[in-house]
Amino acid sequence: MMKKHMLSAALVALLAVPALAQNLAVVNGKPVPSSRVNALKQQVEASGRPVTPEVLAQIKEELIAREIFMQEARKQGLDATDDYKTQLELARQTILIRQLFANFQKKNPVTDADVKAEYDKFAAANGGKEYRARHILVEKEDEAKTLIADIKKGGNFEDLAKKASKDPGSGANGGDLDWAAAASYVPEFSAAMTKLEKGQMTDTPVKTQFGFHIIRVDDVREAQLPKMEEVKPQIMQQLQQQKLSAFQDGLRSKAKIQ
Repeated sequence: MMKKHMLSAALVALLAVPALAQNLAVVNGKPVPSSRVNALKQQVEASGRPVTPEVLAQIKEELIAREIFMQEARKQGLDATDDYKTQLELARQTILIRQLFANFQKKNPVTDADVKAEYDKFAAANGGKEYRARHILVEKEDEAKTLIADIKKGGNFEDLAKKASKDPGSGANGGDLDWAAAASYVPEFSAAMTKLEKGQMTDTPVKTQFGFHIIRVDDVREAQLPKMEEVKPQIMQQLQQQKLSAFQDGLRSKAKIQ
């Protein structure tokens, strides 16, 4: 008879295990579902933090503390206040809208073909030649002509740029403008620069809105573009945002607002 009672007790304990596993804890008689642990764990992982055993223990303690505080808030009737109901509605809207956008992105992913097409567009716009140029910028044409004559007589371009150029950025570096595409400059400057061969200087001053320039091209090369794999994450993020923005704009345009 004793053996039969022992067997029944063991069977009850075995059947109770799944029910206990569904709950993290029972606080003042109210269960705290283990599903809350997984939900908070996913939030931590989404933020980029690894969920170590220590972090998992903190999550569990946080959920138990929340349940304790929630029970006290309800005991005080705070869940019946207008302020609570307003904030709850706003939070509900935020969560639901976030789910809407996440669902749209899941159903409308950015493909590798999309990324390649965007990269090809970028490469076409930024490809071609890059120029390593120097310039000396002065206010008057006569001053620029005098400097050109001095350089042709053997004057040092870099030294004259440091002394005479009114462009503080490049002047201090001997007129160096570093590597840049022709489109980076104003049209008059670009047109004159692209006519020069490597090592050649303009024979006459080039007038722009900034003054008069003496330009020298030190080197020319094909544009150094990043590889597609290097910029793929940025391109994907940009395209995802574009798709989402178009989706949002579409919904707004269809909405009847009175």
